[in-house]
Amino acid sequence: MKIVNWAIIGTGRIAHTFAESLHGTEGARLYAVGSRTLSKAQAFADEFGFEKAYGSYDELVRDSRIDVVYIATPMSSHYKDTMLCLDNGLNVLCEKSAALSLSELDEMLAKAADKGLFFMEAMWMKCRPVYLKALDWVRTGRIGTPQFLKADFNNLVKYDRSDRLFAPECGGGALLDLSVYPLTFALDFLGAQPENITTYAHIGKDGVDLSNTILLKYETAYADISAGFEVPAINRAVISGDKGSIVFADWFFCCCEVSLYDSETNLVEKSEIPNEVNGYEYEIREVHRCLEHGLIESSLVPHSSTRAVMKIMDECRTRWGMKFPGEN
Repeated sequence: MKIVNWAIIGTGRIAHTFAESLHGTEGARLYAVGSRTLSKAQAFADEFGFEKAYGSYDELVRDSRIDVVYIATPMSSHYKDTMLCLDNGLNVLCEKSAALSLSELDEMLAKAADKGLFFMEAMWMKCRPVYLKALDWVRTGRIGTPQFLKADFNNLVKYDRSDRLFAPECGGGALLDLSVYPLTFALDFLGAQPENITTYAHIGKDGVDLSNTILLKYETAYADISAGFEVPAINRAVISGDKGSIVFADWFFCCCEVSLYDSETNLVEKSEIPNEVNGYEYEIREVHRCLEHGLIESSLVPHSSTRAVMKIMDECRTRWGMKFPGEN
C-alpha cells in the first residue's frame, strides 16, 4: 500500500478528531501540521506524532513531500486556505461547508481542475458504511419509490458572540454549520434538483440564522429538514417509500446503525457497523483510493453534490435577506 503524506492546516477541535483517525488508518502518515504560530503547531505535532510543524500556512504549502492537505480552519478561511494549497500544487480535503457561497466554491473547483488536483469536501457522512448501505437499499428498490424524507440536526448552544457559530464574519449560523448535513442527505436520496423550496429562519440580532426549516418538493416526494442552535434533539432521519422505510439511529449523520422496514413497519433488515477509529477513517480511505487512482474528485463526494447543496444554501440565505460574505 502506498503511504500518503498528510498535512493538516489548523489545530482546533476538528483537527484533533481528524488526527486521531489518521493515526489509526492504514497507509496514512502524519507528516506535517501548520498553525498561525509555531508553538501551537509543535504542540499538535508532539501530541499526535507529526514529523514536521510549521508556524505559518505559507511555509507548510512549500513542502513538496506533502500529498494532501486537510483544511481544518474556520469556515471563513476555507476559500483562502484551499486556494493557497491548490496554487502550490497540493491536493485538498476541505472541511464542510467547503465555502461560504457558490461563487467561492466554483472558484475553488475551477482552480483544482486547472491544476489537475484532487479536491473533496470532507462530508464524512457520505463515506460511512451504514450511509452507503441505506443508499443501496433505496437504489435497489427495497422501499419502492421514495416519497418522504425527514432529517434534523439541532443542538442547544448557548449564545456567545465570540463563538464562530454566532459570528457573521466567520460564516456563522445554523445553515452552513448544521443544515449542510440534512441537505446533503436529502439531495442524495431524493435528487439534486427539487422543484420547489420553501424555507423559514429565525435570524438573530447579529444577522445569523439561529434555526431554520427547509422543505424541498420533488415530483413524487418531499423532504422536511430542520437545523439550529435553539433546541436539543436526538437527530434521527427517515426515508419512506411505498414499499417500506429506512430509519437511521440517533445523530443520523454519524450513526453506526440503520434499519429497513416493510410497508407494515416490520423490521426486515438491520445494518450495524461500528467505527473502527472514530468514523473519519472512511473519508480518509476514500481520499487514499482517489489519489492511488489519480482521480481529481471522489465518486462518493462528487463536486456536483457539493455544488448542489451550496446552491440551495445560497438560495435560502437570499430569501432570508442575509448578507453574503464581502457584502456591506
